[in-house]
Amino acid sequence: MSTSHLSEQEIIRREKLGEIAQLGIDAYPAALYPVNTTAAYIKESFKEGVNNADFAEVCVAGRVMRRNDMGKASFAALQDSTGRIQIYIKRDEIAPGEDKTLYDKVWKRLIDMGDIVGVKGYVFTTKMGEISIHAKEFSVLAKALKPLPQVKEKEGETFDAVTDPEFRYRQRYADLIVNPQVKEVFVKRTKMMNAIRAFLNEQGALEVDTPVLQSIPGGAAARPFITHHNALDVPFYLRIANELYLKRLIVGGFDWVYEFSRNFRNEGMDRTHNPEFTVLEFYVAYKDYLWMMDTTEQLLEQAAIATNGGTTVEVDGKTIDFKAPYRRITMYDAIREYTGFDISNMEEEDLREVCRKLGIHVDASMGKGKLIDEIFSAKCEGHFIQPTFIIDYPVEMSPLTKRHRSKPGLVERFELMANGKEIANAYSELNDPIDQRERFEVQLKLMERGDDEAMFIDHDFLRALEYGMPPTAGIGFGLDRICMLLTGQSSIQDVLLFPQMRPEMRPEAHP
Repeated sequence: MSTSHLSEQEIIRREKLGEIAQLGIDAYPAALYPVNTTAAYIKESFKEGVNNADFAEVCVAGRVMRRNDMGKASFAALQDSTGRIQIYIKRDEIAPGEDKTLYDKVWKRLIDMGDIVGVKGYVFTTKMGEISIHAKEFSVLAKALKPLPQVKEKEGETFDAVTDPEFRYRQRYADLIVNPQVKEVFVKRTKMMNAIRAFLNEQGALEVDTPVLQSIPGGAAARPFITHHNALDVPFYLRIANELYLKRLIVGGFDWVYEFSRNFRNEGMDRTHNPEFTVLEFYVAYKDYLWMMDTTEQLLEQAAIATNGGTTVEVDGKTIDFKAPYRRITMYDAIREYTGFDISNMEEEDLREVCRKLGIHVDASMGKGKLIDEIFSAKCEGHFIQPTFIIDYPVEMSPLTKRHRSKPGLVERFELMANGKEIANAYSELNDPIDQRERFEVQLKLMERGDDEAMFIDHDFLRALEYGMPPTAGIGFGLDRICMLLTGQSSIQDVLLFPQMRPEMRPEAHP
């Protein structure tokens, strides 16, 4: 294999790997290594002068992240999944016989920063007061052939962490090593997901799975990814939403179903959008959007407390409070408040003129609903920093939503805004199959005008509605955006372990 694309350090590390092998040491041993504790547990639990039988024989493993050689002894920092701990290695204890190769050659010369090693020994406190492990045995567990990015430290604290997004998002594995605080974001994400799941399970909801590959991309207005099913010789779509399948289950007799859904939309990428993202959707029979607002407040308040210990979070220099209740304002009132225009009785041409006056670009493919959505997105959305329900949308914007019980031309829908972005979308679900068919047909006409986000007609879903779907409330939560808020991150890429990126050019493929 050609090494022309390797750096000097990478070549040297491969040479060291060969030297380790020549010494009869397997740099990638297959045998179990008997780890019995962690860095965090030792540092939290060890007390000097107390009966510390549990710390007389410890076994830890991790990466070498810092080393200070002092001739016949060395101090080093070992980093495991819980943090770092100092280890003390003495030449005559690691290599007690005449042969000092394990210390003089392997430890001092062939082990590099980032290598994974195992240490057995006992815990003590140094003269400087640092809890450390006095090593009695040392083992090579994995040789790192690529050097870690250099991160400067002072007194054990990182002050020049790697911040290059290209590196951090593309090589998340290395990002997690050199920026250990990043791991906390994903630990909090799991706490958030667990809290939401616990809330729903306690309410009696049933978690289900629905198809990712779909013959018709339904449940949202979005551009899908298209693939091909070879066995059936037909096109399929990666799901843009799981809504229509979950509502089929309500038709089938389930009262409350939910799904943590990986969705895919072939659209733009920015600080709040990734082509692949996670949504929670749930549907509840015999409920409406008013009940759903109350439930949403309870769910998010509980998730915030479980994630951070309280309801307030700091994001982009702003304090956001998820404690219920949240403000509620109609879409028309929000547009009137932030633009000065009352669009409640306007038709398409009037809306185009408003967009022109507001400096909002529109095109011929946009119908009335899309125009209203553009006005709200451009001029109103960013003002809602605290959690706010935007309610009672125009019927043209909501082809899957029940018409409002008392306001003609509107539907029973809300979107929850926080920090200037939508984080949830909910309806009193449309369960009239005749009305639903007519709404789909309007979407088909928009598609013919060139709107590539218009909905397809899902004939099987219409057939399901014809069997009768009870009054139902449904909601979709953008979990990545909620995680951004609860962890104080300003970019969606910082809450995705592996965000989508343009494929990189491989140097070894282009000599």
